[in-house]
Formats: sequence, C-alpha cells, structure tokens
Amino acid sequence: MLPYLHLFHINIPTFGLLLWLAAVAAAILVDRGFKRACIEADAVGIVAVAVVAGVVGAKLWHVLDTPAEFRMLGWKVLWDTAGFAWYGGLLFGIVALVAQGWWAKIGALRTLDLAAPGAAVGYGIGRIGCLLSGDGCYGIPTKLPWGMSFPNGLEPIYEPVHPTPLYEFLAALLIGWLLWRRAGKPHATGMILGHYLVLTGIARFLVEFIRRNPKVIFGLSNAQLASLGAAVVGVALILWSAKRPVEQIAAEEAAPEPTA
Repeated sequence: MLPYLHLFHINIPTFGLLLWLAAVAAAILVDRGFKRACIEADAVGIVAVAVVAGVVGAKLWHVLDTPAEFRMLGWKVLWDTAGFAWYGGLLFGIVALVAQGWWAKIGALRTLDLAAPGAAVGYGIGRIGCLLSGDGCYGIPTKLPWGMSFPNGLEPIYEPVHPTPLYEFLAALLIGWLLWRRAGKPHATGMILGHYLVLTGIARFLVEFIRRNPKVIFGLSNAQLASLGAAVVGVALILWSAKRPVEQIAAEEAAPEPTA
C-alpha cells in the first residue's frame, strides 16, 4: 500500500499515476485496434476524451450513490481523490466514445467494439491504483493467507481483508486478452461490446459478494444490480449481432474507413 510517491518535495498520488497509466495502456490498445481495422482516426485523442468523461461520470455516480457522504462533506466531495463508481465511468465513457465514433464516421457500435479491450485492461490497471491508495475499495475480512490490511490507506482498515482490487485487476487482464483475441477474428459489429458487457458484468457481480458495499435489495448491492443490467444488455447485443452476416462485416472491417 502506497498512497503517495514522494519524489524530492513532491507528493504524487498513486491513484492518479495509475489512472494515467491506465489511459496510456487503453490508448495503445485502441490505437492498435484501429490499425488492425485500417482506421486512421486519432485513437489517442478519442481515448483521452473518453477517460475525462469517465472520471467525471465515476465521481458523479459515486456522489449520487452515497448521499450521506455528500451531506457530510458538501461540495468538496467532488474534488476528493477517493470515491469513484465504475458504472458511472462506464456510462459517461460510452457516451463519449459513441459521440466521437459518430463524428469520425467510424460508427458508434464499431467504435465501442474497438475500445472494449482497452477499456477492460485500463480498468484493471486503475484498480491497482485503488489498491495502492487504500481508498476503501477492498473487501470483507478474511483469514486467507493473501488477506491485506490498510492501516495507512486513505480509508484505514487494520484487519486482513480481501484485496478485491487485485482480484478485479486479474479478471480485467483476462477479459481484455479474450476480447483482443476475439476482435482479431471475423465478427459482427456489436459482438465485442456484447462480450465486454457480459464478462465485466459477471466479474463485478461476483466480486461484490466479498466487498463491503451495502446491500440495497434482495441482498444485492447497487453495483450488482448494475452488473446484472449490463450483462442483460450484453446478451441482447450478442444475440442481435449473431444475426448479422459475419462475412459482410469482415469485408467491411478489412476496408479503410473514411476519417473526419
């Protein structure tokens, strides 16, 4: 656990540093995906806008999801370095990607397909930032040998708990790898996004059972309810995409796309 890196007289938050590394990793994967699909649009710029939108969305979702914290801290909660909700980031990030994909004449769904592997890997790297900063995103107490305590974290805890950000990091890398391999094969537009929503939805739904988030209905947390919604949308998108002729889509993806 290392909330800050101390270089000379400068304190660098590890969460911010890992967020930057996550954006770089995502930009590299999206750029490679664009090249593989013969698209000449600015992948780095597209990712940068999506990351900013995602950070804003993650913070707003967290504030709406924890009104008690807002009542206690007031407007300064918006500038707090802790407290980001993944589904808010996902929603705002998707909107930003859709808008940019339309503007660059790539297509909304195709842009999301191309961004999905980078989004998965970037999310995983960001979770390491949560782990290092000890921002409270860890799990319930455990006696497993890899349980960790966070006495010096932004939200201290002194007993061993599940290092759930580490679990999510490993799951995200696996999901990113699977999506990248699948995206390299002929597929209908929307298929990669569908798999992304299903896989990440399942991963988040499962990890929530050992996280400390409060339960709201049927013994499920808000994040689990959102996970179920994401997975359902993903399944519907996969079924819809499966009806499209793969040969035609593959031929379209082999041709260069016009740029804005």
